[in-house]
Amino acid sequence: MRLDGAVALVTGASSGIGAATAVALAAAGASLLLSGRDEARLAEVAGRTGGTALGGDLAAPGGAAGLAERALAAPPAAARGGIDILVSNAGVGWAGPVGEIPAAKVTELATVNLAAPIELARLLVPGMAERGRGGVAFVSSIAGVTGVRGEAVYAATKAGLAAFAESLAYEVRDRGVAVSVIVPGVIDTPFFDRRGRPYGRARPAPIPAGRVAAAIVSALEHERPVVYVPGWLRFPAWLHGTAPGAFRVLAARFGDPGY
Repeated sequence: MRLDGAVALVTGASSGIGAATAVALAAAGASLLLSGRDEARLAEVAGRTGGTALGGDLAAPGGAAGLAERALAAPPAAARGGIDILVSNAGVGWAGPVGEIPAAKVTELATVNLAAPIELARLLVPGMAERGRGGVAFVSSIAGVTGVRGEAVYAATKAGLAAFAESLAYEVRDRGVAVSVIVPGVIDTPFFDRRGRPYGRARPAPIPAGRVAAAIVSALEHERPVVYVPGWLRFPAWLHGTAPGAFRVLAARFGDPGY
């Protein structure tokens, strides 16, 4: 897909992977519509990338639908006749035993990580298909592929997102719309502090958000269906699928030691 001149909506763009993706897409020539909760940081990212800041909370009732409406009415999208690229990156986490997660937090994770991306796709992808061009990138997680101790709800939302993305890809593949799933591992972003438990392992070491951003841009340009970041994550994903018993033994021995 050609990114130069395309109109891209990026969620979770005020920090981390989203902010890095905004910078990378701007460098590729895309016109940006940027969404995020932290409006001050979002304005700073918009200023650096020439994008339009669309602050808001995807966890709020009607948050995704309101964002889609404002994005379509923004000058870049209105001038081009719609949005060409959707990067559903916004996500929240929570770590700890499943019996301790508050009900409100379960709702927040399910809404931001799964329901909001589905709603944005429902409202924006048909327009892409009608115009015969478009790209959608869903930022999932290795947790959604293999499961992770202490992150059951988060892993479930990311697994659901990947299943939705694959199903959507089958639906629109003959209509000029490419769908990609990005599967990051441990990334150096504020995510771990915000989930309530910092990342405390020595290995694997967190990698820069810019590597994920580069993978997103490459996936959109080359219409890649699934991209692991870093690439070696393909091996545990493969092992989980082909030899789940062996994977569980290894995960019990070398996985997260606890809370």
